[in-house]
Amino acid sequence: MSNNKSVKGLKKSSGCWNNSSIMQCFSSKDQMRVDEILKLSDSFDDVQPRPDTVNIEEAESSLREGGGLNYEEARALLGKYEYQKGNIEQAVRVFEGIDITSVTPRIKLTLSRIRDRPKRRSRSDPAPPMSLHAVNLFFEAMLLKAKSLQSLERSKEAAQSCKVILDIVESSLPAGLPENFGADSKLQETLIRAVEFLPELWKLADCPHDAILSYRKALLHRWNLDAETSARIQKEFSVYLLYSGGEASPPSLRSQKDSSFVPKSNLEEASLLLLLLFRKQIRKEIEWDPSIVEHLSFALSVANQPQALAWVIEALPSGIIERKEMYHTLALCYHAHDDTFSALNLLKTLLHHSEDPNHIPGLLLASKICSENPGLAEEGVAYAQRALVFKEDRCHLTAGCMYTLLGVSLSEYAESAVSDSERVTRQSEALQALESTGNLTNLSDSLSVYHLSLQYALQRKLEPAVYYSKQLLKLEGGTNIRGWLLLARILSGQKCYADAETVTDAALDQTGKWDQGELLRTKAKLQFAQGYLKKAIETYMKLLAVLQVKKKSSGSPKIDNHVWKLELQTWHDLACIYINLSHWKDAEICLSKSKAISPNSASRWHIIGSFHEAKGLYKQALDAFNTALNIDPCYVPSLVSSALILKQLNCKHNSVIRSYLMNALKLDRTNHVAWYNLGLLCKEDNESSVADAAECFEAAVFLEETDPVEPFR
Repeated sequence: MSNNKSVKGLKKSSGCWNNSSIMQCFSSKDQMRVDEILKLSDSFDDVQPRPDTVNIEEAESSLREGGGLNYEEARALLGKYEYQKGNIEQAVRVFEGIDITSVTPRIKLTLSRIRDRPKRRSRSDPAPPMSLHAVNLFFEAMLLKAKSLQSLERSKEAAQSCKVILDIVESSLPAGLPENFGADSKLQETLIRAVEFLPELWKLADCPHDAILSYRKALLHRWNLDAETSARIQKEFSVYLLYSGGEASPPSLRSQKDSSFVPKSNLEEASLLLLLLFRKQIRKEIEWDPSIVEHLSFALSVANQPQALAWVIEALPSGIIERKEMYHTLALCYHAHDDTFSALNLLKTLLHHSEDPNHIPGLLLASKICSENPGLAEEGVAYAQRALVFKEDRCHLTAGCMYTLLGVSLSEYAESAVSDSERVTRQSEALQALESTGNLTNLSDSLSVYHLSLQYALQRKLEPAVYYSKQLLKLEGGTNIRGWLLLARILSGQKCYADAETVTDAALDQTGKWDQGELLRTKAKLQFAQGYLKKAIETYMKLLAVLQVKKKSSGSPKIDNHVWKLELQTWHDLACIYINLSHWKDAEICLSKSKAISPNSASRWHIIGSFHEAKGLYKQALDAFNTALNIDPCYVPSLVSSALILKQLNCKHNSVIRSYLMNALKLDRTNHVAWYNLGLLCKEDNESSVADAAECFEAAVFLEETDPVEPFR
């Protein structure tokens, strides 16, 4: 059929073609005029189910500009027709006959001319080789092919078909789509559908890298997406990053500025996307979607960003979250951020009689916060007791948690008791509460078992303490360092140093290098207690090497507080060993190292005092101990050492020496050196009875026999 044949009037039609009519184009590989296609459509059997006539009529109008239908276009139309009839396999066969590579140059040229043409087109400008309607016809064919292949569970081929569309547009319009692109056709709509569809296909094809890449291109390339579509893609991408289980490589953005934030992991990228979506919701740029807040809360919790999560909760519009729930959640966030003051204030507001004084989770959290602060232990007891009123309405685990927090708070509260009888009463109540937890939970709660063992150890009942610490190790499977440390310290209190060292060795075998600090220090102290000073020095050197590597690997100029404290203690422990060996130069080197970390620490000045004392320089030693007490008036070792130095200097005022020792015992009633020297004072003092001295000596002996190499707590 000749291309020059004139069209003598187009007959309007419903837009339905007979398959054999369109197939004439396939056999001739020529071009059929639109008017003839429309005439042939009149012979179509009306009994057959009609496809979407609106779409077909749009396809007709898309070809009127060119005045003809070529082989590839005819296949695109027939494939669309078969797809709409539900003949998926037939549609795929038709679509696969389209040689998209042959029409791609014409499509690219058309798109590039749209980009380059001025607002007002002159008559002399060459017409594009293809209309936008024709471009849309091919793109829609590729999209329908992808949907058909997806239906046939050929997801990877479907994704490749869909990707063809976006690759053509990206190469033709690298700067993105112009404004009002394809406004007079459905091209923009087709592109948006392809942009949104491609990542889903890659996910179905189990190609996570390609899925993530397509998501990023969808959000970074200028596709003229509307706000809701863009938000939908962002949400789907963030959900995929959060829960897919794989780790993607971080995005490499050419336009990224040096000062800009580049996410380094799936979690960071998902959090960033969700934060952007949350901000759009707050500004009412998109409709409210509660699942965005849920996903964002999860992401920030996993990322250990409680401060950011608190900001999100505070920014929520009124009515989204109940006020009681908001107070409790914010308190959790601030507590996780170590802002206990703000957390407790929020809980006090929540537990006020005007809000919800019987809010059980709030009472338990308030008790936990107070139990971690010795000055608030009494409040912690009160909160736990308020919660226990409702224990009958709760499950065993919740009731056990109530008793555990009561026991921990009572244990802390006992430390501030004025009289011995009051302290013993509180300790007994603490044990009773913790044992109640054990009965309720069958010793299945590791926190309660830990505190039960610790409480027995603090009361120097070491046999039950060992039993419960071993139960703790079984319960946790040896995965928690605190269980190993507690057992080793209890065994050292029983003077079973070799067994305690075996425990630390077993713990070191099951622990990562970065978590070995406390274990290595305990092991070194156990070796020192056994008289193995050289071995202790080697262990301390190993600990310092671990800390040094840890600091370098962190890449941060700020040293972690725990690492800083552990390094300072290690240098002081080494200095004590060298002082014991009379290696003065080595001791001075250790003190100079600690000075670089913290020149004004009470422990450093105490070691300096011990250094002078060992050399017989008692006045210089007393000055150093006094300096330590000026820095920290509650530093017990310096209080005791000051009393001993005053005795060495033959101080005639025993009342001064007694005051130092009594102050030390008020702060630490387990200091056997203070008890022994107080007994000596009572023995020399005519005003004191022999019974007082005997009581002091008895306490000193008992405490020395059960003294651990490190405090149990």
